[in-house]
Amino acid sequence: MSKHEVQVRRVYDAPAPSDGTRVLVDRLWPRGLSKDKAELDDWCKQVSPSTELRKWYAHDPDKFEEFAERYRAELDDPERAEALDGLREHAATGTLTLLTAAKRDDISEATVLAEILTAH
Repeated sequence: MSKHEVQVRRVYDAPAPSDGTRVLVDRLWPRGLSKDKAELDDWCKQVSPSTELRKWYAHDPDKFEEFAERYRAELDDPERAEALDGLREHAATGTLTLLTAAKRDDISEATVLAEILTAH
């Protein structure tokens, strides 16, 4: 299996030709964004963090390291693990862009997922 690029972008940013497969990884649909404008190939909400973890984290940069650790543990859950395998399949076929509505995509679950997907 060849290694392809996995990148993280905000779902509100305009799609780019270099995006490859575009997958939203948030549990909730982004506010004010139509499905047409999002131009998604997939919506993988099963891989997103639990509601409890998401609310605890609240995208506080000071909590990111602990969030990432807790989120990685949640990814062992069978439903999330299966969804993560689906992302691995997307990544194996070409460039994969993980999309999030987070204001800072660099401290989002998409960033944690990209790290996992590029580490293997």
